[in-house]
Amino acid sequence: MHILNTVEEVRAWRGDGNLGFVPTMGALHEGHASLIRASAADNERTVVSIFVNPTQFGPNEDLDKYPRTLDADFKLCEAAGADAVFTPDRAMIYRPGFCTWVEVEGLGDRLCGASRPGHFRGVTTVVSKLFNIVRPTRAYFGQKDAQQALILKRMTADLNLPIKLVICPIIREPDGLAMSSRNRYLSEDERKRAVGLSKALGEVQKLFESGTRTAGVLHGQLVTVLDDYADKLDYAEVVSAETLEPVLEVNGPTLVAAAAFFGSTRLIDNVILGLRA
Repeated sequence: MHILNTVEEVRAWRGDGNLGFVPTMGALHEGHASLIRASAADNERTVVSIFVNPTQFGPNEDLDKYPRTLDADFKLCEAAGADAVFTPDRAMIYRPGFCTWVEVEGLGDRLCGASRPGHFRGVTTVVSKLFNIVRPTRAYFGQKDAQQALILKRMTADLNLPIKLVICPIIREPDGLAMSSRNRYLSEDERKRAVGLSKALGEVQKLFESGTRTAGVLHGQLVTVLDDYADKLDYAEVVSAETLEPVLEVNGPTLVAAAAFFGSTRLIDNVILGLRA
């Protein structure tokens, strides 16, 4: 497996043929491994980027303590089938005087964007830069970050980028908790209660499958269950999976998403509901 540190090294290694790309911030886990395996199955070669992107963190967020586990990350990438890992430093991505931003209007100011102003501007800017450096055929993202996936799809389409985005299923722990690099922040008690996120979404899905289509009822169930587990609820929403606009009835693909704090750790999770045939 190749370790690439500069743009020039990536461009020289890129060559021809189908290339799969998995952008990450490191602290990799089985969820990331599933993306790498999906890419390895679809493409001739796969490259993973590891870069803790400072511009998607707010001033009071966890940039400084975000876990850096580079040696373990390299081992996971190689075991999952990556052919190369790109590890740029901050100065390479944001050179002195950097002042160019990519922003998708409308989709990034709600849900996670409402409580994390500027977060998605940082995401779209760094991903667009990485796309330009790596020039992949396909790029792989997880459904856990549903809003991010929707925004990146819109960005890719609006900028006519010749890249196919592949959104892969959420990978969960045996008890249902969605895998996340931030799970390692949780105390033993917080970890036990964090499963309430997936339980709440599961209860909403059961209610939907029993015939409930009223968004207000589904939302009420979501909040009721979360209140029993979380220390603080950031948001709980039932919205269109295509526009993120609130819905009154589930008449098409609908995103049920929540963010909640367990201790000081903020976790997100979601499920997409759709009418049965």
